[in-house]
Amino acid sequence: MRVYQFDELDAELSLLPMAARRALDHAGRKLSLAAWQSLPRGAREILIRLGSDEAVDTLQVCLAVEHAEPLALEFEPVADPPRSPVPSAVLKAFGAERPIPAGTWAALTSLDRYSLSKVADKARPARLAAAYSEIVGASALSSHLEPTGGVRMVNVGAKPTSERQAEAEARIVLSREAFSALSAGTAPKGDVLAVARVAAILAAKRTPDLIPLCHSIALTQVRVTFELDAEHSAVWVRVVADAVDRTGVEMEAMTAASVAALTIYDMLKGIDRGIEIGPVRVNRKAGGRTGEYQR
Repeated sequence: MRVYQFDELDAELSLLPMAARRALDHAGRKLSLAAWQSLPRGAREILIRLGSDEAVDTLQVCLAVEHAEPLALEFEPVADPPRSPVPSAVLKAFGAERPIPAGTWAALTSLDRYSLSKVADKARPARLAAAYSEIVGASALSSHLEPTGGVRMVNVGAKPTSERQAEAEARIVLSREAFSALSAGTAPKGDVLAVARVAAILAAKRTPDLIPLCHSIALTQVRVTFELDAEHSAVWVRVVADAVDRTGVEMEAMTAASVAALTIYDMLKGIDRGIEIGPVRVNRKAGGRTGEYQR
């Protein structure tokens, strides 16, 4: 059950909060304040819970209000505002001093977007300020920031799944002696590249455990290749990661390339403690709303 501070809701739930308004709009029902207050507290709580859900169960809404006095008025159901773009009326109401970037708007919950749109309709300065502070706040700087400044994982639940691919690479520069041991397969710890390949695949699968705000995604394939540059005593690790999911796979590819590079260092540090790693970078990505990227 989600309520906002700017709902100014008391312990008796005597006012109609945004979540309940959203539930009623989805069901095409309108309650006067007297009708809302005529409902048992349990029914009011049900409406708030239903309006807090991403998908509103309109049948349950209708059942919850059937005994309101006076009866609920019926009208054409009202859908949530779109995830993209930010409605012009919302941008106008909040103004340049309270920006709502497209990424921030898309990352909000459906209730948040609904509530900002409703507040924008009335355009009362104090309520605009309170709603912006509570719903957007520091999120205007980054969709990974909570309104109060804490970090959060972006909600991607409403995005469609699609095929995703990313390629990343890491460069490892070795001494001549270490490079020779690697390329000849004579390193004391064994087959360096074989171990690094396994490490890369494991790292790709464990990326959400290592990078705090990454989502767990459905990897379908991780391919790891190595290019030996004898002229510069260097190794290029290249990782191509594929997934079918709602968010990109760049972090999995970069994490895999990074861990492969670290594994090469670990396997050869007995020969050369001055091994250098870098750069580590994304070369290419495909899929999703932002489409193709090529370095």
